[in-house]
Amino acid sequence: MTVQETFISHLVELRDRLLRSIYVVLGVFTLLWFWPGLAEIYDLLALPMMRTLPEGTHMIATGVITPFLVPLKVGLMAAFLLALPYVLYQVWGFIAPGLYSHEKRFALPLVFGSTLLFLSGVGYCYFVVFNWVFRFIIQFAPKSITPAPDIEAYLSFVLTMFVAFGLAFEIPLVEVVLVQTGAITVAKLKEIRPYVIVGAFVVAAVVTPPDVVSQLLLAIPMCLLYECGILMAQLMQRFFGKGRATEEDAAAQAPEQLKLAEGEPKQGE
Repeated sequence: MTVQETFISHLVELRDRLLRSIYVVLGVFTLLWFWPGLAEIYDLLALPMMRTLPEGTHMIATGVITPFLVPLKVGLMAAFLLALPYVLYQVWGFIAPGLYSHEKRFALPLVFGSTLLFLSGVGYCYFVVFNWVFRFIIQFAPKSITPAPDIEAYLSFVLTMFVAFGLAFEIPLVEVVLVQTGAITVAKLKEIRPYVIVGAFVVAAVVTPPDVVSQLLLAIPMCLLYECGILMAQLMQRFFGKGRATEEDAAAQAPEQLKLAEGEPKQGE
């Protein structure tokens, strides 16, 4: 098989796995669309904001079709979260052929772990970040202004924050995978720590609202999660070996060790 044929086959497989993921998400969404409690999901999402608004104030819908689009987006978000394990399994299925047999055994733990970490990031954002951020923002609103957020703008903000924090919480798992596949070493992770800290604050400044509180609530956990990833990578090396790079180095050193064992002099002696 030529390189071009191999590349095309990979693209076809990627397309098939993407389509499977989309079909599952749409299937779950179809079931949720007929669920009577779908509209209540938005009320749950809006609860952190509603707690900070003045008494008697409600959110508004400025667009003509906004009351229809908002439940649609909420349903898609809920469907994606429910189908997330299957989506991650498809991602793993795409990259698994390029891994060693001892690396493939981590498939289920990685799918479970990445799902748990993403949902943990979403939960942290909802229960901790939103309460602090909305209170901080409302405190700076002039008394002559009555806050009445648009429901579509609020939902877009919520989804952006959920994705940002969900991906941020995947940092430890990414570090473990990179170390176990030999793409990077623990020593290198420690070496680039200062750049990661700066990058965390830059990312937080870009994806969060322009206030110090929300930026710190994202940047600090990213730094802590990075340190957790280093510890997890070290533990994985201790209990499951040092990954692909070490095995390849050992294979490369095997002929030299064999020569020494047979009493063959080293080169240059």
